[in-house]
Amino acid sequence: MTRLLLIGPPGAGKGTQAERLALAFDVPAISTGDIFRYNVTTNTPLGLEVKSFMNAGAYVPDTLTNAIVADRLKEADAATGFLLDGYPRTTDQVAELDRLLGAEGTQLDVVVLITADTDEVVARLLKRAAEQGRADDTAEVIRHRLDVYTEQTAPLIDVYSARGLVVTIDGLGAVEVVTDRILVALAERGLRASTTTL
Repeated sequence: MTRLLLIGPPGAGKGTQAERLALAFDVPAISTGDIFRYNVTTNTPLGLEVKSFMNAGAYVPDTLTNAIVADRLKEADAATGFLLDGYPRTTDQVAELDRLLGAEGTQLDVVVLITADTDEVVARLLKRAAEQGRADDTAEVIRHRLDVYTEQTAPLIDVYSARGLVVTIDGLGAVEVVTDRILVALAERGLRASTTTL
């Protein structure tokens, strides 16, 4: 049973590492962004609710996000563990996740905090924006997103650090090198990957 939470700023390679770690530990990578998109495209009742907020340019409220994650964690593939990416984002969501896991008699094993130099992340995201033709992703916009991330996630990191759950990983370097850093840190916490073939 492996229950991980991945936290990191935009552009730190969190999505890539989430995929690799999910494969290494044979657990599903659960991304709230992916869940929202899936529910919207398949027109589920939750998806229709999410779409109404997205169309209005509003944040999806905690209650709805919590419901969607709770629903996903009940699926069979999450019974032996999971990797959360993008949830929780607020201290209220932390409390709800605690409640959900507590009801099952479980809790998070480790919170992996991926860090990256701000200038390096801005350069990465500008390069990605240029490749994807996203002219609205300017350096100023990206730095604002990074500031919002820091402001929103700092309280979460404090909560999980106080519980002794956080391992901090340098997110700069080759993808494989960063994965190895994470696997070593997790092994030191007693979590060993079921496969090292990534």
